[in-house]
Amino acid sequence: MESKSEENKVWYALRVTYNRELKVKSDLEARGIDSFVPMQYKRMVREGRMIKKLVPSVHNLIFVNIEPARMAEYKASTALPVRYIMNQETHKPIIVPERQMKSFIAVAGTHDEQLIYLDPNPGDFSQGDRVRILGGPFEGAEGIFVRVKGDRRVVVNIPGIVAVATTFIHPSLIERINQ
Repeated sequence: MESKSEENKVWYALRVTYNRELKVKSDLEARGIDSFVPMQYKRMVREGRMIKKLVPSVHNLIFVNIEPARMAEYKASTALPVRYIMNQETHKPIIVPERQMKSFIAVAGTHDEQLIYLDPNPGDFSQGDRVRILGGPFEGAEGIFVRVKGDRRVVVNIPGIVAVATTFIHPSLIERINQ
């Protein structure tokens, strides 16, 4: 059974400045606070050699799983600049639902080079069916079935913040979800 404080935790989407998302993540980990930075392997040339390096996929973005009161304490006590990403309609911090965050982590947490991060505008995905992935590295993730660059992919969208498209997903690994 989860403790009372575990039940009160929510996922905040935060902005940091000057590409310091990994510094903020380290600071949060040192304080025992769970966080997620979407990462991806990128190929780059260093000293004339091609290397693969794990880098943040979306700069200045970090998700933090924390109780609201502890989040306020953290923001007040850290020297690192962190800002809530605000809902434009309610003018309150965006809180990502647990189920949606699990789907996002299931896809973005693979660090796959072929993942494509998209504009989070929900209008981009209105044509597709809502689906669940039944197997493979993205098993259990839910999103919208779309065609991106000629391939069938599942897009997991956190409205107003970020969206990520999986690598090719074979239709046999997908089931339609009734809305």
